[in-house]
Amino acid sequence: MTQVQNIRPDEIERESFRIIEEEFSSRTGMNKEMFLDREFAILQRVIHATGDFSFAQSIRFHPAAIDSGLRAIRNGRNIYTDVTMVAAGIGRKLSAANSGQVICRVSDDEVGRLAKERGKTRSETALALSSADNIGIVAVGNAPTALLAAMDLIAEGKLVTDLIIGVPVGFVNASESKDLLLQQETPYITVLGRRGGSPVAAAIVNALLKMS
Repeated sequence: MTQVQNIRPDEIERESFRIIEEEFSSRTGMNKEMFLDREFAILQRVIHATGDFSFAQSIRFHPAAIDSGLRAIRNGRNIYTDVTMVAAGIGRKLSAANSGQVICRVSDDEVGRLAKERGKTRSETALALSSADNIGIVAVGNAPTALLAAMDLIAEGKLVTDLIIGVPVGFVNASESKDLLLQQETPYITVLGRRGGSPVAAAIVNALLKMS
């Protein structure tokens, strides 16, 4: 018979994280110690957001990723998200505690007009228009075109960012864009393959905000 836990609302997250840590080895076949403490904290929040332990096998961290992300946050640089769902998933209290802003322009009228004129997606057009807005972290959870645009803008010297969180989901260029990200010098956090999504991107940002 299924039994529901009787737990206070303010204890749910703590208990969830305890369960993730307790079940991690049996669910993944991996030891927690295979990750640095801060990497595991990020992975734990991704698993919490998705209910999916298999992200342990696919998540990848550039060696400088966490330090670079924290530096961006502490220096008050802005966080750019490719879609409103990522922005909505970033904790308001966490983001309010830092001086940087969360920026998402994908719904702007100007973006829609220019995207149509240029034959581009809204996501890549929005990032191009925001590239000079002191973007310290680019968080892509939905659109591979936004991740590809970020890498192109960096290569062209039009975007200088500390960290790319590249976890777009889908079947067209999602996996390929992440493979290209693994070859970049810019610090990154990504997950291999077609999986990812807005909850994953927001979870990674929230983990970094909490660390900061």
